[in-house]
Amino acid sequence: MNSEQSEHNGERHGWRETLRVIIFEADTPLGKTFDLILMLAIIASVFAVAFETVESVAADYGRELRIVEWVFTILFTIEYVLRLISVRKPGEYARSFFGVVDLLSFLPTYLAAFIPGAQTLLVVRALRLIRVFRILKLARFVSEGGQLLLAVKNSLPKVSVFLVAVLTTVIIVGTIMYLVEGPENGFTSIPQSVYWAIVTMSTVGYGDLAPATPLGKTLASIVMIIGYGVLAVPTGIVTAEIGRADRTKKISTKACADCSLGGHDPDAEFCKRCGARL
Repeated sequence: MNSEQSEHNGERHGWRETLRVIIFEADTPLGKTFDLILMLAIIASVFAVAFETVESVAADYGRELRIVEWVFTILFTIEYVLRLISVRKPGEYARSFFGVVDLLSFLPTYLAAFIPGAQTLLVVRALRLIRVFRILKLARFVSEGGQLLLAVKNSLPKVSVFLVAVLTTVIIVGTIMYLVEGPENGFTSIPQSVYWAIVTMSTVGYGDLAPATPLGKTLASIVMIIGYGVLAVPTGIVTAEIGRADRTKKISTKACADCSLGGHDPDAEFCKRCGARL
């Protein structure tokens, strides 16, 4: 009995492992084929959701688009269940970033039966395209993206101080502009004047509010000139951090068999999330 049970467990482990390799890995022909089909399905489903919001298209093809939406929803539901079955620790996968994204890729369709309009949230499916970079040999772009995120994280303290300085400046400038121009020229309150200062300093320039007095125009000119420098500062901070980052770091497309996490170092032996051996 024990030998039969062991053989049964071995077979079960075998097909689960084969299924996991096909779904989560990209180093086999079946894995690449699966991910290519998945990528095409994601793109098609996102376009279907987008076109459904166009009134003229929805009026002529609304029924067909809803059928397509349900077909993709059922397919993604089956895929999600297979992902849960194939990993050793389905709870870890379900709580991971891509686990949540995969769940949200079909859940809104079911919620739409109770909450009208919820199906528009299905555009979150586009985030799933991130995971298929590996099949197109674009793993290095994932690595570059990680370097960029690290640079932004390291730049956050400096950028935060800079933003506080900018916020203080626009409040001061807005207050001065309120005193200079006054309600008769559209600057009806300090918050309204601060809004003008933000729009002007960011070089957006909506044009819905403009100074009329010579002193106000002079102040506006100074703010515009400062705005060009303001745009360059955070860019320079982040660029400097990117330059310090190790841009030669490589990543592997191998996924953890327990929690499905990818993006490990090529020489990694254990998963950096759950500690399982790779």
